[in-house]
Amino acid sequence: MKDYRANEVRNVVVLGHSGAGKSSVVEACLYTSGAIKRYGRSNDGTSALDFDVEEGKRKASCYMHLASVEWKDMKINFIDTPGYVDYEGELKTGLTVGDNALIVVDGKEGVEQGTRNAYLEAVEKQHLPTIFFINKMDEADVDFDRTYGQLREEFGNSVIPFEMPIVEDGKVIGSVNILRNKAWYYNDLSHPKEVPSELSDVVSGYYEEIAEAIAMSDDALMEKFFNGEPYSEQEIARGLRIGVRNGDIRPVYCGSSDKQTGMVRLMDLITEYFPSYAEMGHVHASNLKGQDILMDTNEKEALSCFVFKTVIDPFVGKISYLKVMSGVLHSDSQVLNAKKDVSEKISSVYVINGKFQMAVGKLFTGDIGAVVKLSETETNDTLCSLSKVVVYPSIEMPRPMLGYAIWPKTKNDEDKMFSGIRNLCREDLTIVLDKNKETNEMVLYGLGSQHIDLILAKLKSKYKVDVTTTVPTVQYRETIRGTSEAQGRYKKQTGGAGMYGDVWVRFEPCDSEEMVFAEEVFGGAVPKQFFAPTEQGLRDCMLKGPLAGYKVVGVKATLYDGSYHPVDSKEMAFKEAARLAYNKGMPLAKPILLEPIGKVEITAPEGYTGTLMGDITKRRGMILDMSMNDRNEQVILAEVPMAEMLRYTPELRSMTQGRGRYVIDFDRYEEAPHDVAMKVIEAKKN
Repeated sequence: MKDYRANEVRNVVVLGHSGAGKSSVVEACLYTSGAIKRYGRSNDGTSALDFDVEEGKRKASCYMHLASVEWKDMKINFIDTPGYVDYEGELKTGLTVGDNALIVVDGKEGVEQGTRNAYLEAVEKQHLPTIFFINKMDEADVDFDRTYGQLREEFGNSVIPFEMPIVEDGKVIGSVNILRNKAWYYNDLSHPKEVPSELSDVVSGYYEEIAEAIAMSDDALMEKFFNGEPYSEQEIARGLRIGVRNGDIRPVYCGSSDKQTGMVRLMDLITEYFPSYAEMGHVHASNLKGQDILMDTNEKEALSCFVFKTVIDPFVGKISYLKVMSGVLHSDSQVLNAKKDVSEKISSVYVINGKFQMAVGKLFTGDIGAVVKLSETETNDTLCSLSKVVVYPSIEMPRPMLGYAIWPKTKNDEDKMFSGIRNLCREDLTIVLDKNKETNEMVLYGLGSQHIDLILAKLKSKYKVDVTTTVPTVQYRETIRGTSEAQGRYKKQTGGAGMYGDVWVRFEPCDSEEMVFAEEVFGGAVPKQFFAPTEQGLRDCMLKGPLAGYKVVGVKATLYDGSYHPVDSKEMAFKEAARLAYNKGMPLAKPILLEPIGKVEITAPEGYTGTLMGDITKRRGMILDMSMNDRNEQVILAEVPMAEMLRYTPELRSMTQGRGRYVIDFDRYEEAPHDVAMKVIEAKKN
């Protein structure tokens, strides 16, 4: 592969609904360009992209993959992303390094939720130049006009077809290039034909839409448009470049990845109208003081690279995927990891083409590749030259909300489980493993059921660890609403020195997360050296409440009387006396169960508001506020018991057809309703 400079590289992130054929479109481009010799399929495991074992089992993309295509003296870096919402972290990663977006739409299914999510992320959030590709035009009952109409209705008048199919007897036999006003038939692609007469009016109408959009890009072109003068080819090309780059035009192409039709014109469109990384002019970074720095997007600028993904390979070791943000990255060079302030040695530089890697001598500005065996570098780190130390912002990942307590099936696998999950966390920043000291559970958090299932499958296949999962234990609390007094008297005689301790303790409510200890002993009834063991004995008991064994909070324990023996009284005896006082006194102080309350923020389209409000009520929640965000989505702020939200991730997606999302954080403890408390207490007894 030859060297490509910043103005010759197009970085295209491929987005769309799961099953639309994103990986297949990239595979078809690889095959059409000659990068691979055989067109592979995800369904039978022959794809150059979906090569992971788990992707083969699921017959769908689970990870972001890279593929490079050389086309007409240009290089297209395709960044293929999964369409399913459980793998949103991979989508975020791809969007971070993509400069343009290709949204693949299933021609039979039309606009789906993954299509909307792709448009939201690529266009509305990041303002990327975007092309739509309607795929699967070879299949029966595909309706281009219906799908295009949905795109136009959903995403506005900037969506304009550049190509449309020729249909005969319900089968697509060719396509019309609207810009050139020429037809190509699949049985003879050697040269173009005239547009069928029955399509001429439709083609003319679409061309008028393109002409009007081009006119908006330039004053001179607008004047020609209103004067009815035709554009030259150069004027069309210039107007389209401007329109696509600024988002006034979002072309719609069509074809079939399985039949490799439409790929040539799609790659032509990408290289002709998508901007190169160099055209950005500069990107924002910061120095070590946090001050903003503009880095020029060319090879003359000092070297800086952003590491956007890490892969732990059992044979190669750690592979760091990176994008050269400025300058030139050479093999056998020394760079600085700016975030960690350590030097790293670059041994070899690779370009990635699906499951294949090719060593290259260097990577220029804007290009994407990989390096191996960096000792300290992880995802979100910046590698740069010593002459200009900069840091690029980290990828903003979605927070994982679905948690499962995990346990290795055999005790011997515990270390292997931790090691495996630690490596998976390095590869996927949306995986979180939390050690709950109170419940002694390891809780694994992911973005959804399929994400969790994928993690556990990788643990088994890659790290040979079998685990079991349970619903995480809800951390209830216990407290008291009344006051009680109790004596704890511990006496033991074993023939030698005895054990004696005697305390009177008052238990009463207070406002505290921990037990408050006080003493009101008069006349030396209990010597001072036994205050501390009495306190410690009570604190140990407070870890398990009288109702269901949960930690006790909000209790003041006052030692106000007692007695001792000058020979037999020992610290251990007073600890035991405190335990006896606790066991007698706490049940008499009107103990109650407290449940954790979370503050939840739910975001979904407005049409689901009624359903979500009713569901919150069923979960014993209380709505605090409702508002609309800048994308006209409903944002609901509510307080809900945490126990009611353990499986909310899949349930919210079901209620909102995958369009809802939420975050929840612990807020406070409140008294649990009587029926809830009884169920929790009964469950603990069993």
